Amino acid sequence: MFDLPDDEILPLSKEHVFWTWSAQAKVNPIAVKRAKGVYFWDVDDKRYLDFNSMTMCVNIGHGNQRVIKAMQDQAAELPYAAPGMTTKIRAIASKAVADITPQGALSKVLFTLGGADANENAIKLARGYTTHRGLRQRHKILARYRSYHGASAGAMAATGDPRRVGWEPNLMTGVVHFLDPYRYRSTFHRMNPNISEEDFARDYVNHLEEIILYEGPESIAGIIMESVTGTNGIIIPPQGYMQGVRALCDKYGIVMIADEVMSGFGRTGKWFAIEHWDVVPDIMTMAKGLTSAYAPLGAVAMKPEIAAAFDEHAFESGLTYTSHPISLAAAVANISVIREDKIVEHAAGMGGVLRRMLNDLGEAHPSIGEVRNIGLFGIIELVKDRKTKEPIAPWNGSSPEMVALRKYCTEHGLFLYTHWHTVLIIPPLIIDEDQMKEGMDVLDKALEITDKVVN
Repeated sequence: MFDLPDDEILPLSKEHVFWTWSAQAKVNPIAVKRAKGVYFWDVDDKRYLDFNSMTMCVNIGHGNQRVIKAMQDQAAELPYAAPGMTTKIRAIASKAVADITPQGALSKVLFTLGGADANENAIKLARGYTTHRGLRQRHKILARYRSYHGASAGAMAATGDPRRVGWEPNLMTGVVHFLDPYRYRSTFHRMNPNISEEDFARDYVNHLEEIILYEGPESIAGIIMESVTGTNGIIIPPQGYMQGVRALCDKYGIVMIADEVMSGFGRTGKWFAIEHWDVVPDIMTMAKGLTSAYAPLGAVAMKPEIAAAFDEHAFESGLTYTSHPISLAAAVANISVIREDKIVEHAAGMGGVLRRMLNDLGEAHPSIGEVRNIGLFGIIELVKDRKTKEPIAPWNGSSPEMVALRKYCTEHGLFLYTHWHTVLIIPPLIIDEDQMKEGMDVLDKALEITDKVVN
């Protein structure tokens, strides 16, 4: 049934597969054959160092046999049960997820299929909660411009970046966007780059409060934010910002939703990124690292009072594959691996190694404007001029230099993700210092390409 010669995989795929995020005639994918640890191999047995955890998701690395066996055992025992039923693995998985939420405070868990539908369901819960608790019906959702929350209609509406624009106006209504606390390119502080972190955070909290007042607090159900902005810049909130957002939500009765789809499960050196600021959201979404992509799964964890709003009112939503047993088995085993192997602690320690290596690159290459990381969540911003900060590729576009940089890396066995003028460094959390250096050595050479266009 699965017998296909390696040399036929790519042509057959090009003939029949419809590719996402791609112009169909321009697709030239890597035909992957196997993967182990921080590496994967194509059908020609060429090895690649995975500097992007495939899609920012293989947190525990490729081919972990403990997770694979848990999935096999679950498939043999019970591969599926209807969403309205419960199973042993559903009970175990829901507790396992609840236990690792910030302060264990989000004790109710709704399982979904991935990050987009987790965020959509979080929005539904926020809207339903604020309505059922007797307030005037609230429908608006506030989200940041440099955000990505998923490709379904509701999640795409919440997304602030240009990926949503091509689908407008056929998206969920009621979303209002606001600015991110993006220090390197701050709209508010171009003439005052040396502002203190405290004042910088306060200015962006004040900006958000102004938006809340303009929109009418009584109309706002929730604020959804990536705890650390992902593909749009690895924007790390300044100290005081998340605490300020939490205070605004408390002040105006707004549900705070933390999108931890990309930043969760050890990525930043904590189980969840929001823990760096000792903030507990009302709702938290997750996926990707939840199973380390061994099976599709998302989750919405919520405070008990959010769930209680639906004690007498039905939650009118559902999915055929909600709490799929095989995916839940992968999640439970994945969480166990993270605990047993101290992967969160390892990521925190390797964060310092990554920071040192990024700083070394920054000193060596004039095309690097800034580097940032929190744990193993890193980014390089490439510019034509450090003084003007002119990006090496235009907004929502690419450039010959960025294309050439990525091509060089791929040809030399380094798989990474570039976005506009940035290079993201998001390896599996099990990576060690030698493997990190292996990737950085390739990137060091690739950056000679971008250095040539520096003014």
